[in-house]
Amino acid sequence: MRTRWMLAAMGLIAMTAGAAIVPDVRAAAMKGDFAAGEKLAAEFKKANGVTGEYVEAFSWLGRGALAAKQYEKAIAYADETRAVSLELLKSRKLDDEKRLPIGFGASIEVHGQAMAGQGRRTEAIAFLQKELAAYRGTSIRTRIQKNLHLLSLEGKVVPEIEIREWLGAKPAPLGSLKGKPVVMFFWAHWCGDCKFQGPILARLRRENPGLTVVMPTQRYGYGKGGADLGPAEELKYIDEVRKEFYGELLDASAPVSEENFKAWGSSTTPTLVLVDKKGIVRLYHPGRLAYDELAPKVRALLGS
Repeated sequence: MRTRWMLAAMGLIAMTAGAAIVPDVRAAAMKGDFAAGEKLAAEFKKANGVTGEYVEAFSWLGRGALAAKQYEKAIAYADETRAVSLELLKSRKLDDEKRLPIGFGASIEVHGQAMAGQGRRTEAIAFLQKELAAYRGTSIRTRIQKNLHLLSLEGKVVPEIEIREWLGAKPAPLGSLKGKPVVMFFWAHWCGDCKFQGPILARLRRENPGLTVVMPTQRYGYGKGGADLGPAEELKYIDEVRKEFYGELLDASAPVSEENFKAWGSSTTPTLVLVDKKGIVRLYHPGRLAYDELAPKVRALLGS
């Protein structure tokens, strides 16, 4: 039987091969089979050249090595991903296509997190700050900010949020909430993990009187089924989702701001931020958390 890669080499399924290279390399990398991942990437590069798909696929080798805590290997893969990305950027802008920023953003993430894993947190923070300054005007700003916050936000005074537009009650400045523990719940109307998280937060608030929930969200330009929506129509749709899935949290303020998501690094939804009574960030967590994981952290806030 002819394999997909044999057919790709014959030019018979080049488009299919291009679509498959990312999941194939990702699967090999996350199993720790870096030799197989390198071979797949090299075969694709030979047949197709260096493309955005190649960059995204190769970036998974770094992500796999980071997950395996092979930090030197992770940095080497990240540096190679960066090198080919910068070569492509000589002839195009970062956001001219979808895949290049994904791969390039991953190289920055892996490099920073791997340095931190080696005990070089200060260097990692400085590296991420430099990258944030360089790419602040691009789509990878939010991802870089997320990684910077993962290394440096906890223990700091909570930054303020932008309050220009909102659903529900008008948001209060975070600085005015000192004396109250706060859970910030960054959510998106399309996000299944957010719908999982909502009832958990409602339960925690019932169990812990005095806990304040703030629910920042943003527009994405579409609604149900991916239908294109204008700003007013999408805001109406967001409110419909809020009422349908977050009924127990309708009294929580929901600031609507793309800038909040960029500034808080919320490239992953949900993103959860716990703030103690003194206004100090005690947890910054991209991704959902089960009740048993989150409850003791919330109780610790009440005792702070």
